[in-house]
Amino acid sequence: MAVSENDGGRFSPRLIVVAIVGQVALIGVLVLLAVGGLPFTGAKDKGGGPEAQTAVAGKVPHARFDRFDGAAAMRIAKLQVDAGQRPAGSPQLRRLAVKLAGLLPDAHFEDVPGHPGLRNIVGQLPGPGPVIVIGAHYDSEYHPKGFVGANDAAAAVGTVIELARSIRRLRRTAVSPGIRFVLFDGEEEPFPTSDFYRDALRGSKSYVQIHAEEVRAMILLDYIGNTGVRFPREGTSTPSLWSQVRGAADRVGVQGIFPNRSEVSIFDDHTPFLRAGIPAVDLIDWSYKYKDGLQDTYDKLSVDSVDAVGETITELIRTWPTDGTPAG
Repeated sequence: MAVSENDGGRFSPRLIVVAIVGQVALIGVLVLLAVGGLPFTGAKDKGGGPEAQTAVAGKVPHARFDRFDGAAAMRIAKLQVDAGQRPAGSPQLRRLAVKLAGLLPDAHFEDVPGHPGLRNIVGQLPGPGPVIVIGAHYDSEYHPKGFVGANDAAAAVGTVIELARSIRRLRRTAVSPGIRFVLFDGEEEPFPTSDFYRDALRGSKSYVQIHAEEVRAMILLDYIGNTGVRFPREGTSTPSLWSQVRGAADRVGVQGIFPNRSEVSIFDDHTPFLRAGIPAVDLIDWSYKYKDGLQDTYDKLSVDSVDAVGETITELIRTWPTDGTPAG
């Protein structure tokens, strides 16, 4: 789970404003219909070009390339969902962690100081200078009972692991940036809390405290696997890095899922990186209607969504400059 920064995630004024605007718009449509109908929109005037049309359709476009295996990422997501509820520190999560670590290159565990039993999983591809971190959390919420977290965040974990494979297959050179694939433990709060940042994000806060000077940028995946996924810029995500992600999406033909607007600000595993001055983006579809509930199950995931994200991040890394500066 991630929460809105507005008030700890329980009540979001910004989301209320969106709802009110939507109601006003609906009333306007009904008035127009009552007085004679809406003007006809012909086939050549669909309101805004390919990106807008894709968004209206609610479909995820297919990428132009086939460098990322979305089906493989989905299998890893199912492995996690089949493990059942797996809160931080639980026997279920520790058993699963061994399997996930076995799927990452040069993987190792890093304990989370101050939180016995919690450990991050870190895989890596070597490279000079500060690294790029691609991350997701692999623990699930401890409530409600039976929560399996397909989109929160089994799909993201599967995508991070498969990204390690797709990026390793790229033509990497001695000057290609190092990549760390980090699966964070303890993202979820261990008990009901009014201060999510203080009590949750335990693995990412620990990682930043230890490794901040080794990191040049951070890309977080969270709710990325739902059908019809959309990623407006999360409100705190670094704008320049966000533009780089959208550019990569454009090159692979899936920019329609990255609308050019900003929305709600969220506390998530990218937040400690931002607070340490590290550019970071959070790919999260906050509109996902099954978040935090028992209906967040495997059948809500879409291989097209997972594949579009995987192809985008693969392209982002493929085109990352080798002079130590951010891409773009």
